[in-house]
Amino acid sequence: MTHAADLPLWAALPVAALLLLGAGLALAGSIGLVRLRSFYDRMHAPTLGTTLGIGCVLLASMLCFSILQSRLVLHEILIAAFMVITTPVTLMLLARAAVYRDRQEGSREVPPLPPAAPRAERTEG
Repeated sequence: MTHAADLPLWAALPVAALLLLGAGLALAGSIGLVRLRSFYDRMHAPTLGTTLGIGCVLLASMLCFSILQSRLVLHEILIAAFMVITTPVTLMLLARAAVYRDRQEGSREVPPLPPAAPRAERTEG
């Protein structure tokens, strides 16, 4: 049982708009995952969609529960912080693993490693 019926109309409208916007962004990220062709293209759409989409959903949750409980509810900020930190790190690790794999397989989709720069010899003294 929810208390959403107790939410005043002036607060329900922005909450609904934020939820719809968040769902739309998540849907756009999902469609991008399906429609884009290469792995490297597919990485970006879900990452941006989930980061921005979850931000809108969390804002809606903070607004709704702050009004219903008559106090400032901020624990969603912790969830948002974890999402903002972990999503780009995961994207970077996946990209590096894919580049490494593709270079090992000799794929033309990724550029080869640049030639190693010669090391300067140490001089003692």
